[in-house]
Amino acid sequence: MASSERTPDALDTSVAHIARVYDYLLGGKDHFEADRAAGEAMLRAYPDIANAMRSNRQFLARTVRYLTEDEGIRQFLDIGTGIPTANNTHEVAQSIAPDCRVVYVDRDPAVLMHARALLTSAPEGVTDYIEADLRDPQAILDHAATVLDFSAPIALLLVAILHFVPNEDQPYEVVTTLLDALPPGSFFTLSHPGSDVDADASKAARSFNDRAAEQVTLRSRDDVMRFFHGLDLVEPGLVQVQDWRPTTPPLAASGTSMWAGVARKP
Repeated sequence: MASSERTPDALDTSVAHIARVYDYLLGGKDHFEADRAAGEAMLRAYPDIANAMRSNRQFLARTVRYLTEDEGIRQFLDIGTGIPTANNTHEVAQSIAPDCRVVYVDRDPAVLMHARALLTSAPEGVTDYIEADLRDPQAILDHAATVLDFSAPIALLLVAILHFVPNEDQPYEVVTTLLDALPPGSFFTLSHPGSDVDADASKAARSFNDRAAEQVTLRSRDDVMRFFHGLDLVEPGLVQVQDWRPTTPPLAASGTSMWAGVARKP
């Protein structure tokens, strides 16, 4: 074990979990042998995967900054938190507006253990954590309503999470349920691995599926666009993740296999 001397009771360390695999690929320390094996297999299939994950993380920070600075959003519902790294949602938002309220959601007990230990809110704001599954959106909304004001705009963040909801679990209906609960003027941020961008990414997904309990479903640009139905996409629209308002030339030049966009609920 690379992280600590004990694990949560419900944690199965014999099977790879994507949050811990990501942590391994990004140079973290909260992972186990099964996660490292899955990560190495993904690297063999898709050598640029760590770069893709870093680009996705930078996309998250850019969108949170945009929503806080330019759109005046003060409430965030971040589903699929992952193991905390740098530039977490509340850190970016509260560095601009300390009174921001952020609710993190993840279904992995290890993720929530780390989040509660490491993610501390600014005194003026609120940071809360929900252990819940994206496929049960009503449970998420019910808990989030104890922290967030659903009469005021909220930013819903589904960053690199929907590919873990297979088509048979009705991902479009899940997103519709979440968006229907948000008031006009709210925003939706999404990134999603594409099936039509890089063949190596598809090989990496198959490699992960062979080793993990969770299964990855890549989707085409058209399929990802369906999640934005009825919303107003913010410029530059649905683009590869590194092309969403890049802040530096090297970031703009780094290729990834993910589609990403931000949209406003009219």
